[in-house]
Amino acid sequence: MKKYFATCFSAQTIRTVFLCFLAVGIFLSCASPAAAQKDKKKKSDTPTDSSKTPLPFSDEQQIEYTLSEMLGAWQLGDIEKLHKDYGDDVVVVNGVWAPPVIGWTSYLAVYQQQRTRMQQVRMDRSNTYITVRGNVAWACYQWDFAALVDGQPASSQGQTTVVLEKRNNRWVIVLNHTSQAPSPPTNPPAAKPEEQPAKPAQP
Repeated sequence: MKKYFATCFSAQTIRTVFLCFLAVGIFLSCASPAAAQKDKKKKSDTPTDSSKTPLPFSDEQQIEYTLSEMLGAWQLGDIEKLHKDYGDDVVVVNGVWAPPVIGWTSYLAVYQQQRTRMQQVRMDRSNTYITVRGNVAWACYQWDFAALVDGQPASSQGQTTVVLEKRNNRWVIVLNHTSQAPSPPTNPPAAKPEEQPAKPAQP
């Protein structure tokens, strides 16, 4: 009898232990995919760092930014930023009767010579029109300039056309043609007196 109970107890203990292992195995096999799914969901819910992801800009938007950066650097005298927006082989045509300035180094010398004479520089751009054709583009805009030149207030207006080329996935200016609009006369001509219509002759 004792032997029977011992055998039954042993068999029952073995069966209980086996069922426990089986239950734990089934639980773990079900829990792992759920945990992995939860972890995956948690990762997908975590917002990504947008500062490391480049924002997609169209070519027109990139050129608009290049023009703004170039004019800002031109006003401030930031040569490093200005050079970033111009090609080393740039050709610059200005509004005076002079040969074109060819190459960044030549342009930089002319720019620095002019810039030393100016303070409180302001250059506003308006009516910009941009056209893109593959890796080449052009833009034209009007500008309004004001500054102290040699200590005296000066202002002018004009138009600029630039040709840009996409190099190493960046737009750079390869041609800059600027012309100054003629200044309006300081004293407008006197208006002519209106002529009175002739009265019909009296009978």
